[in-house]
Amino acid sequence: MEESYVYRQQKKLRCGYTTGTCAAAASLAAAALLLQNESTDLPVTVDTPKGIRLNLEAELTEAGEDFRICRVRKDGGDDPDVTNGMWIYARVGFSNSGEEKSGWIEHKNDKIILYLSGGVGVGVATKPGLSCKVGEYAINPVPRSMIFQHVEKVCRQQNFEGRLWVEISAPEGEERGRKTFNSRLGILGGISILGTSGIVEPMSQEALLKTIELEIGQRVLEGKTDLVMVPGNYGLDFAAGQLGLNLNEAVKCSNFLGAAIDMAVQAGVKRLLLIGHMGKLVKLAAGIMNTHSREADGRMEILAAYSGALGAPPELIRRILEAVTVDQAMDLMEERPGLLPGVMEEVTRAASRHLKRRAGEEMEAEAILFTNERGVLGRTPGADRLLARIQQREMLQAGKEI
Repeated sequence: MEESYVYRQQKKLRCGYTTGTCAAAASLAAAALLLQNESTDLPVTVDTPKGIRLNLEAELTEAGEDFRICRVRKDGGDDPDVTNGMWIYARVGFSNSGEEKSGWIEHKNDKIILYLSGGVGVGVATKPGLSCKVGEYAINPVPRSMIFQHVEKVCRQQNFEGRLWVEISAPEGEERGRKTFNSRLGILGGISILGTSGIVEPMSQEALLKTIELEIGQRVLEGKTDLVMVPGNYGLDFAAGQLGLNLNEAVKCSNFLGAAIDMAVQAGVKRLLLIGHMGKLVKLAAGIMNTHSREADGRMEILAAYSGALGAPPELIRRILEAVTVDQAMDLMEERPGLLPGVMEEVTRAASRHLKRRAGEEMEAEAILFTNERGVLGRTPGADRLLARIQQREMLQAGKEI
């Protein structure tokens, strides 16, 4: 394919193509070989929604009397995607007019009728709030349209009128799907066939933000308007191990605290409890709502400023500014009696102020800040009350499930 590139952090990075593009390309090849009664590998041209035309190689893996199976290898470019390098298969066959295709997605245009389903390694939606209905294979709307568009194009080129069925599979999908957000979203048994543009842009934040938005929306659809949010695995482990919360209830927001708060408000969340490591959430005290170090740091400056405000001598402030980690800075604060708890109180108060300002009047926002060594270091004023409310809800839910 003709290479396309984007620039991220002053680096030139190669774009790839999505699982949806692979599925469309494999379907196009299998349909073309079936209708032409050919049995050979086939280069195909796929038009992506982004407007980029791709020339891809499709391999024929099986040729039956009334079907063909082709596959295309996923290439994520310079994106660290767990689906990179895996094969996406399409099996295309003739469908008799009386043949029942219950549960398959139907596409009809004049005398061409196409049916689409998933197969091995393609996940199944088990929760509402996704772009696929509960019980459907996780082949998202844009890839569906791409598959139907390209297969129909072949049908018209070959003057074919009738019915074809298309089955998309990914033999490695179940294993690789475990490394994605799918199980948290309620997509079980494999990967999703994804892509809104057909192109993978390296290190794109869009996909991660969309996942966070979907997960928040699902919680609200389930009637859970009291939401636990964590930046990452530290928060998850602490929420489960120290606070007794259900890991499956928490939404991971990564570094996107501000965006996730906005999404929660828009989705109808009423109360939000943010649980995170002090090394990340200390940034909230300065109103930093994207906590990635690329965007902003300021951790030591925040701790040093509050230490100075509480009477720390210049030499100690300088040493705090030179600290590498928050834990190291806290070790230094402990050299002066009463300084660490005082600074933690001020940091928590400032973090609470910025959280509430971002959340606005529609949603209560509370936080619990901790480190692995020291445990809880800060709780915003309503955090314990909200935690107890969520714990009670989970106990009641567990009782119903028993």
